[in-house]
Amino acid sequence: MPRQPDCTVSDELMQLIAEQGLDAMPELIRIIVNAAMQAERQQYLRAAPYERTSERRGYANGYKPKTVTTRVGEVEFAIPQVRDSSFYPSALERGLRSERALTLALAEMYVQGVSTRKVAAITEQLCGVQLDSMQVSRAAQQLDEQLERWRTRRLGTIRYLYLDARYEKVRIDGQVRDAAVLLAMGVGEDGKRALVGVSVAVSEQEVHWRQFLQALVERGLRGIELIISDAHTGLQAARKAVFGGVPWQRCQFHLQQNAQAFVPRQEMKGEVAAAIRAIFTASSRAAADALLTQTVQHYAKSASKLATWLETSIPEGLSVFAFPPSHQLRLRTTNGLERLNQEIRRRTRVVGVFPNEASCLRLVTALAMETSDEWETGKVYLSMTP
Repeated sequence: MPRQPDCTVSDELMQLIAEQGLDAMPELIRIIVNAAMQAERQQYLRAAPYERTSERRGYANGYKPKTVTTRVGEVEFAIPQVRDSSFYPSALERGLRSERALTLALAEMYVQGVSTRKVAAITEQLCGVQLDSMQVSRAAQQLDEQLERWRTRRLGTIRYLYLDARYEKVRIDGQVRDAAVLLAMGVGEDGKRALVGVSVAVSEQEVHWRQFLQALVERGLRGIELIISDAHTGLQAARKAVFGGVPWQRCQFHLQQNAQAFVPRQEMKGEVAAAIRAIFTASSRAAADALLTQTVQHYAKSASKLATWLETSIPEGLSVFAFPPSHQLRLRTTNGLERLNQEIRRRTRVVGVFPNEASCLRLVTALAMETSDEWETGKVYLSMTP
């Protein structure tokens, strides 16, 4: 465990700054950010070190080293810890995001073929200095290497696996097409979430999903007890081929949306939605099955197509009842990926059309990395205590 960080600018450091100027910046940044993080932890705990107070909501637990690459070089920070791992200093996280955003902006401009002169003008506003095409190319290469290492890192035991896809506009062979961004989120034995897979493919065809899932297995993914996803044909075929023996939970949110296509009259939609919710929130699988039977019988004459669809599709959304009651709410849907999808939408709306698949994959991977880092240092998603 690293030593407690010093949080004052010593006379020696002031002398170093006077002698070396900007070369002393890494040490100065380390001290200032460490001080800010310590203050933030103290505010979070509502107590100073060794202070006895009824307001205290936790205890400090030392420091964890973390090396961050910044524009002034590598800096090793001491990240303050708390015993229940519920704290992560926003002071450092904001700095990390801005550095990643800067590198990403350089790489994106390079890949999109922006002129060197325009890149230089933009980077001068961002960094205060002009960067030539060689520097921009090097930044893109370094970023791609980092993202590739993250995408191909070794995996381990994942209890629950969530699969989802969204579409982005990408220029492929001179035409703008909808490319599928394939995402995989897992909940490990520690109960925390992690983005375990990201890929960009020209469609959600079975071959692309199968390659994606097989790559997860080759990276060491094991121990899956349940897969949660939508019912896309290509995904389902690939899931059965790669994880044939693993139970599947069809996303209840998507089931609710799909049901509306079979409702014959507008005034029936609210009633049907309420009936399906009652099935999903039943106290047990037996109770859910009984409600489903009643609902199918109720619509057998007034909405026969709906009744047939309910009878065949709704059971696919009831696998969750076989799992611990405390887990069921978060196993019903793929909504756990929604925060990442919202951030992807926010960023890609600015880009508009990606110049190629690599450019799209770069941005999505960077966002997935940031989200996964936040989850790793955040609260437990599902308690795995028996």
